[in-house]
Amino acid sequence: MSFIKEFKDFAMRGNLIDMAIGIVIGAAFGLVTKSFIEGIFLPLVGLIFQVDDLSNHVFHIGKSTVMIGSFIGAIINFTIVAFAMFVIIKGMNALKKKDAEAPTTPPEPTKQEKLLEEIRDLLKK
Repeated sequence: MSFIKEFKDFAMRGNLIDMAIGIVIGAAFGLVTKSFIEGIFLPLVGLIFQVDDLSNHVFHIGKSTVMIGSFIGAIINFTIVAFAMFVIIKGMNALKKKDAEAPTTPPEPTKQEKLLEEIRDLLKK
């Protein structure tokens, strides 16, 4: 029974759930950027360089086909995703740094502490 409880505690830990959400959002973001690169960006670049569609650009070496357009698209897609992750993490680190640098004010003294301070002050007199 303790194994099941241990697994439940592990699965419900906040960090694990946050990581799972991050992976799902990252995968969805990767699909969006891939669609943008292959459907919009590479065709426009192909127009500029007078190639039909850069994502479908290939060249042949002997009997082999080299899919250079697909490779270029993957590199651009990776660069966009990596840059977006860099910006997000940089922003999160800046927020954490602000929280760490925020001055902490001492807690308000309780009634008992105030009373003890008054007694101490009276005894000093």
